[in-house]
Amino acid sequence: MLPGVLRCARPAFTSLALNRPLAHFRPHMDPDSSRPVERAITTKLTAALKPDHLEVHNESHMHAVPPGSESHFRVLVVSSQFDGLPLIKRHRLVNEALKEELSGCVHALSIQAKTPEQWGSNPTLAKSPPCMGGSRGDHTVQEKLKAGRE
Repeated sequence: MLPGVLRCARPAFTSLALNRPLAHFRPHMDPDSSRPVERAITTKLTAALKPDHLEVHNESHMHAVPPGSESHFRVLVVSSQFDGLPLIKRHRLVNEALKEELSGCVHALSIQAKTPEQWGSNPTLAKSPPCMGGSRGDHTVQEKLKAGRE
């Protein structure tokens, strides 16, 4: 998995962006061009689902990956295309739109898929829990992260 993570990492000089507050992207806004995976997710979800509201959060910094990685994302998609669909079908639409990213760089994708009515009655994005990932039992993680920075 590490080579895939390294291919998805931004150069170290852009890692300062991780200290910025999370951005909220709406369909008419361009995401940061220095984040190609985030940009692709935003572009594809906008084209496929024509959302009323879209948020794409790179949560990679919360996991044991090299600085600047784009491997863990949380998305909130509010679209009238979800009207009448059960949650599983909504998630399938999102997964289908992002199949290229999910088969490549994106290791984890958390999805909140809401109808405009649901969003209107509860306009919140759930928070991610702390990472409980496999690195906890992997004593070589520090070496892997160091190798990723070199």
